[in-house]
Amino acid sequence: MRRNYKPEGRGHNRHRNWRRQDTRWHNNYRCRTGASSDVASPSSSTGSSSSSTQSSSVPELPGFYYDPEKNRYFRLLPGHNNCNPLTKEGIMKKQMEVKRLQDLEEDKNRKKSSRLGLNASLLLRKQQLGSLPSTTYCRRIHEMKVSCMQMKKVTIVNPESVGVETLKYEFILADSPCERLFVVNDLENGFCKYDLLNLNGLWKDVPTVESHDDNLYFTSQKVVTACWASLNAPDSHVLVCFLGKPEAPGCVSLIPACRFRNLAADYDDVRPEVVYNIRISNAWSCAWCLNPRLECSYAAGLRNQVLVLNAITDVQYTFRTNSDVLAQQFATQNLLLYNGCRSGEVFSIDLRVPYRSPNNCRKGVTFSQSSSITCLRLLQDENYLVVSDMSGQIKLWDLRMVKSVHNYEGHVNSYAHLPVHVKEEEGLLLAVGQDCYTRIWNFQDARLLRTIPSPHPAAKDSIPSIVFSSYHGGKRPVPGLLMAVKKDLYHFTYDSLDF
Repeated sequence: MRRNYKPEGRGHNRHRNWRRQDTRWHNNYRCRTGASSDVASPSSSTGSSSSSTQSSSVPELPGFYYDPEKNRYFRLLPGHNNCNPLTKEGIMKKQMEVKRLQDLEEDKNRKKSSRLGLNASLLLRKQQLGSLPSTTYCRRIHEMKVSCMQMKKVTIVNPESVGVETLKYEFILADSPCERLFVVNDLENGFCKYDLLNLNGLWKDVPTVESHDDNLYFTSQKVVTACWASLNAPDSHVLVCFLGKPEAPGCVSLIPACRFRNLAADYDDVRPEVVYNIRISNAWSCAWCLNPRLECSYAAGLRNQVLVLNAITDVQYTFRTNSDVLAQQFATQNLLLYNGCRSGEVFSIDLRVPYRSPNNCRKGVTFSQSSSITCLRLLQDENYLVVSDMSGQIKLWDLRMVKSVHNYEGHVNSYAHLPVHVKEEEGLLLAVGQDCYTRIWNFQDARLLRTIPSPHPAAKDSIPSIVFSSYHGGKRPVPGLLMAVKKDLYHFTYDSLDF
C-alpha cells in the first residue's frame, strides 16, 4: 500500500504545482494586457494621478508605468534618455502640470467663503450689536476677502529705459510700509541684478509699478538672503548676504536705498552714500536689530557661529554654535537674538549677558524640530515664535512653556530655504511650498483657507516669491497678495464687489 501511495502523492503534487504556475501566468498575462476586471476603461479614468489609478484599478509593476489613456504598460528607464523620454521624472512633471491646470480651473470657480455660514452682512450685524470684537471682525473680513482674491498681471515701468528686457525674479522683499519692493533678478550669464520697485500704481485698473534700478548693481555672486535695515532712517538701507566663490569671497553689504535712481527727488543734489561691505565667508542668514539699546547693529548666521556687528563702530561679537545658522531674528522688547540651525535646533542668545570667549555664550530658550530650520518669525507678543523647517513643518511655539501650540499643515518642503509670512493684524499666515503652491492659513486656529497654484508650470527654479499686505502702495493703499514668478509679477487683489 505504501508503494501505491507514493506515486499517487507525487502525481497529485505535480498536478497542484502545475495549476499554481498556470494561475500565475494567467494573472501576469492579464496585468500586461490590462485585461483585468479591476482595470478601469480609458473613458472613465481621468489621468490626473497615476499612483492613485494604479493603487485603485491596476496593479503596480516594478519598472513599468501604466498609462490610463492608452490602457497599457510602458517600461521605465533610469534617468533621462533622448531615445525614450519616458522616465519617472518626466511622468511626475506631467502629472504635476495636469494637476496644476485642474487646480487653476477649480480656483477660479471656488466658493467665496471658507467657513460655513460666514458672510459680511452677518459679521457686520454682530459687530454692531457688540457680540463680535473689532479685532475678530477685521480678521473674519480679511479671511473672506482672501478667499475671493482675483489675479491681475502687473506692468513694470522704467521711466529712463526703453525696451528693457524682463529678467527672472529670484525673490522680492517689501519694506515696513509696503511702499517699495527690493527685487533680485537672475541673468542668463550667471550674474544677478537688484533694484527697487515703487508700488504707487497698484490701484489702477491695469496695475503698474515703477522700477528704480541702477546699472551699477550687477554682481556675479548669488544673493543668499536680504532684509531691510534702519541705519539712519526707517528702512534706509538693505542688508544683503552674498555667497562666496573661489575668485570672490562672500560678503555682507548695507546698500543705501537712495542710491537707486529716481527714488528721491533730490537725488542729483545729494552725494550718494557709500555702500558698507564686510567680508564674511559662508553667510547663510542675516537680521537687523530694531531695539534702540542695540542701535545700528545686525547679526549674520555663519558656519558654526553667530556674528553680531555694529555698522557704525565696527564692534563685533562672535558666538560659537554646533551647527550652521540658517535663520535669525532679533527681539524688539528685549536684547535677545533667536537662531535656527541646520541641525533643527532653535535657541536664543541674551546679549545683555557679558561673555569672555566665543565658546561660553549662554543659550536661553532652546528646542528642536525634526529638520533644518528655514525661517523664524517672532510675534508682537514676543512669547510666541513661528518656526518652519525643511520637512515642511510650520509650528507656533510658546517660549514660556517651550511647547508647540499650533501646527500649520499642508506646507511642502524637503530641502529649500523658504520663508514664512505672518500677518497678525489680518490673522493670516502665508507660505510658498516647494511644489510652487501658495497656502494661506488662519493664524489663530491653523485652518487652511486657500491654496493658490502657480500661474507657471512648477519647477525647481520657478518657486514663487510673495508679499502680502492690506495697504500696498502707501497713498492709495491696495490690499492683496503680490507674487513674483519667472519673469512676471502678479497682484491678487481683493474683490470688493461681493461685500
